[in-house]
Amino acid sequence: QVQLVESGGGLVQAGGSLRLSCSASGNLFSIELMGWLRQAPGMQRELVASVIFNGGTTTYADSVKGRFSISRDNIRNTVYLQMNRLKAEDTAVYYCNAQIRTSRNIAEPFWGRGTQVTVSS
Repeated sequence: QVQLVESGGGLVQAGGSLRLSCSASGNLFSIELMGWLRQAPGMQRELVASVIFNGGTTTYADSVKGRFSISRDNIRNTVYLQMNRLKAEDTAVYYCNAQIRTSRNIAEPFWGRGTQVTVSS
């Protein structure tokens, strides 16, 4: 019905940058919000950033504030996460998550498969 496809992960040295993309496709009526969560081995999954599609209000984890920037493209149903000044502790699998209204007319959660981000120290 609805799927999220992530891209942009990879290996980068500390201090470098990466940009993640997540595109939603399928039978969707509207996207209410999209965001990125990450999980490192042995760590709890945490919300990194999110954006409300209507007004563009953003939320960031304290650990990435000032370094990461989330944005969305309403036409392409895509969210981006620009990650700058990356640190080793940013290493994790990053998952795209979205609250999407479908034909059921309720907001439902959808998940991407995840993309690996590895930052070498």
